[in-house]
Formats: sequence, structure tokens, C-alpha cells
Amino acid sequence: MNANPEAIRHELMEHGLARAELDPDPFRQFQQWFETAIGTDLPEPNAMSLCTVDASGQPSARTVLLKLYDARGFVFFTNYGSRKAREIDRNPRVALLFPWVALARQVQITGRAERIPTAESLRYFVSRPRGSQIGAWSSPQSQVIGSRSLLEAKVSEIARKFARGEVPLPDFWGGYRVVPEMIEFWQGRESRLHDRFCYRREENAGVWRIDRLAP
Repeated sequence: MNANPEAIRHELMEHGLARAELDPDPFRQFQQWFETAIGTDLPEPNAMSLCTVDASGQPSARTVLLKLYDARGFVFFTNYGSRKAREIDRNPRVALLFPWVALARQVQITGRAERIPTAESLRYFVSRPRGSQIGAWSSPQSQVIGSRSLLEAKVSEIARKFARGEVPLPDFWGGYRVVPEMIEFWQGRESRLHDRFCYRREENAGVWRIDRLAP
């Protein structure tokens, strides 16, 4: 396949998506599409929109980065005091969207978010650049702050505090795994006659039903 995103977009739109081509496992299907996105010049192919709902029913969305995924679900990391985390703790039902617009593709996921074990968060945290580790300690995410200089001062304070050793995992920071109940693969086509296939988890957790949806 051509490595140029515009050329790939044209090829994908012309070829479309057929039921016979789909992997019966949505995670393997996702891996195929994700690897295609990574193989182009798309910036941040692991960027995904995360939608949560607050106690009043007001939805909110933001972009987070997919850091891990497997047959259990899709993992991102955040401050447990952030708005998204507070909303998830009240209502774990969430939606994810991978908007690979340059490829005329998107993947939509709905399901439940759950905190991952501390050991899994630690394993990822120690792999982060030191600056990102210090940043996790320094930012009271989603809270009002008076100025950027206050944030920078906090960064300097934390850097001094941990100057002589490794930066430990904050107890207020870690990962969430979105366990999907539905995964939709959307392939753009000409004349808005797009190909859409929806995987839905059956009562038997290991079985997925696949339906074609009208565009």
C-alpha cells in the first residue's frame, strides 16, 4: 500500500469494506486498522476522543492517547482527580472515537471504563520520560489555577524533591481500561454511501455479532 496518506485514503475509499474481509475478533480488526494508521504520516494515530457524562447528564469530550490495548479493552492514563476521572467514577459508561479523517476511517467504541490495577499503572509510569513523570505530580488536573507561573513553580519544586532518585507513581494517577460492548468500523465511500460494520458483544463474552449499518 502507498505510504502517502492521501493516496491511501483514495485506495481505501475506492476499495471499501466488505463483511467477508472482517476479522471475527474486533480487537484483531482494530489492530489491522491501527497499524495502517501508524504506517502513514498521520500525527498521533493513537489519539482518541473520550466522552463522559456528569451527574446532571451533561456530556463532555476531550482527546486522550491510547497507550495499551488487548482483548480486555483500551487503556489510557490520567489524574484520578481530573474531570474525566470524576465523571467516570460516577458513571463508568463512556464512548471512544478514533477520528482517522485523513484515511476516511473512524472507529467508535462504547462500553464501561474501569481503573486498572496499580501494578499495571506503575509498569507504564516507569516507562514515561522523567519530565512527564514530574508533570503528573505537578498538575492538579482540571482545577482552576491562577497562572502558568504557579504551575511552573510546582514543576520546579517536584523536580527538586525527586532530584536524587526515581520519580514514584503518584497515588492519584493511573490508568482506565475501556471494556467495549460495541465497536463500529466506519469506512468512507463516495457519495456518502459509507461502509459501517458494528460488533456487539453477545451474552457469551467471547462471541461478537457483526451487523452492517446503513450510512
